[in-house]
Amino acid sequence: MLIDWRSMSFRERREALQGYLSISPWVIGFLFFTLVPVLVSVYFSFTQWTITSPSEWVGLHNYIRMFTQDPLFWQALKVTGNFVLISVPLKLIFGVALSLLLNLKVRGMNLYRTIFYIPAVISGVAVSLMWIWLLQPDTGVVNTLLALVGIKGPGWFWDPQWALPSVALMSVWSVGGSAIVYLAGLQNIPPHLYEAAKIDGAGAWQRFWRITIPLLTPTLFFQLVVEMIESFKVFTQAFVITKGGPLKATYFYLYYFYEEAFQNFNMGYASALAVVLMVIIMTATIILNYTSKHWVYYAAEEEATK
Repeated sequence: MLIDWRSMSFRERREALQGYLSISPWVIGFLFFTLVPVLVSVYFSFTQWTITSPSEWVGLHNYIRMFTQDPLFWQALKVTGNFVLISVPLKLIFGVALSLLLNLKVRGMNLYRTIFYIPAVISGVAVSLMWIWLLQPDTGVVNTLLALVGIKGPGWFWDPQWALPSVALMSVWSVGGSAIVYLAGLQNIPPHLYEAAKIDGAGAWQRFWRITIPLLTPTLFFQLVVEMIESFKVFTQAFVITKGGPLKATYFYLYYFYEEAFQNFNMGYASALAVVLMVIIMTATIILNYTSKHWVYYAAEEEATK
């Protein structure tokens, strides 16, 4: 929408100018650090470029190679897809459960909320190193504790069957961050709905399924999209812990992208990989947004604004 500056008063012009100046850092950052790199990546995805030599236009060659001649692409896509299907439900369930605990009115709750939130801001490399120590098969803390009760612990990151579930389990470590978001959603539910349900004889379980979950669906939908996108971008765990192994069990999509871009220096092909990942994430987000109208209930927001 175009603004007719001539029809605006001096005060309106000043307020509009102040508004544009306020958002200009974000706009400039978006243009130069997001939009322009994306457009450049799309261009280079149609080229053969190895950094040391000038880029050469090859059209759809990178995409044809990716879908018809590259088994590593399909392996990385399969591993990442399985990780998304495992980790996202885990983080949603544990996030909601933790938020319910953090919503209890007990003494010192602010301290508990801070403690559970801290893992969400710790460096991914430090967390990965900690989990190597915890899940080391022979001397790790977890297997040592399991041995005390007569259980032989698995190989975790070093076992092809357990490597991917181990990384998914590790992702639950930072669930405190999403729990704070769920907590905000819980506190936005009008208390009188619970009071009315109690008067009608509804138990705790009925109140949870008939009030809490339906009115928490907007927050659940938001976190579902965010967690899905973050799960597609998993990289640090594979880079620090497994190097894509064992037997490509944790060969995540971004790890494959890293190898092509910064080890093999196939920047053109790596750009094509990035574009495909962007399309996959956009498609999944659109599908989730389209299906959300069948299960997301916005009555909580309407009640809160009354």
